[in-house]
Amino acid sequence: MSISEAEAKVMEALWAQAPQSAEDLFARISGEQDWQLSTLKTLLGRLLAKGAISADKDGRRYLYRPVLERSQYLAEQSQSLVDRLFSGRLAPLVAHFSAQRSLKPDDVAELKALIKQLEQP
Repeated sequence: MSISEAEAKVMEALWAQAPQSAEDLFARISGEQDWQLSTLKTLLGRLLAKGAISADKDGRRYLYRPVLERSQYLAEQSQSLVDRLFSGRLAPLVAHFSAQRSLKPDDVAELKALIKQLEQP
């Protein structure tokens, strides 16, 4: 499922708390995004069409909740990044961060522990 950056902001708000009305979401996101309520409603419509969220009628409003799980979204996005930029290989990704000195000692220790764990039968 392809989700834009703007749609991802809406999803993050719904993953943090659901269900929410469009007005509740707008109040939550408006401090971070310079959007109009109509922009948010457009994004909600797109997410509904993609099946990423659902909407339940609650009086005169709708309450939105995520259908797409955050872990599933992260897995898809992570795999897409590795596929697009590193031909599906993790080692070049780690090498890139290492070359940029973006890996802190804690990161290296965690990677070593993960590799050790993966080597266990």
